[in-house]
Amino acid sequence: MAKGILIAAMDFTAAPEDEFHDWYDLEHVPERLRVPGFLNAERWIGIDNPKVSVATYDLDEVGVLHSPAYLAIAGENASPWTKRTAKFRKSILRYEGEQLFPGDLIAPAGAAALMLIGMNVAAEHEQEFNEWYNSEHVPALGAVPGVLGARRYRGTGGTQRYVALYHLEAPDVVRSAAWRQAADTPWTQKLRPHFRDHLRIDCRRYRRAA
Repeated sequence: MAKGILIAAMDFTAAPEDEFHDWYDLEHVPERLRVPGFLNAERWIGIDNPKVSVATYDLDEVGVLHSPAYLAIAGENASPWTKRTAKFRKSILRYEGEQLFPGDLIAPAGAAALMLIGMNVAAEHEQEFNEWYNSEHVPALGAVPGVLGARRYRGTGGTQRYVALYHLEAPDVVRSAAWRQAADTPWTQKLRPHFRDHLRIDCRRYRRAA
């Protein structure tokens, strides 16, 4: 079961690309996967901007990020390589969240693409926003052909309090008629004016160069 998530999205335009990927693949991800409670790690590259990197880590629960094992490799205890590459990386989102819906699902296998949606909502509409997201929006999008998984989170660390992740068979799933029909309902239209700080990143799965 995966009740927590860690998401790191960054722009690495200023980084030497080979070093950035070597650091991520050879040190950063393996370092985290050795921490108890980290269940997996997936890397993604922006479709619109291939210098955008997204990494997602399913966690047993968010508290893993406060465990001694994680704190030993994070923050001031980060490796020299991590500290050296930091000056080349521009953070877009660092997010720690608990899974609100479905509740404890892990990332599905076989996805070629990922869509990340982050947002806030006007406080007076937050209760209805969560009802809409849990009872209509995520279930409807999750049922669209080509959607392998749809999950949403509430968390901290970024501008956006709420994040949804959609694992897809292909990037064009989100341009299908079925997706548009599921995404644009009367309830959605009612709530849309109350959305704030909208963030969308469309990604393809990262593949390490041979």
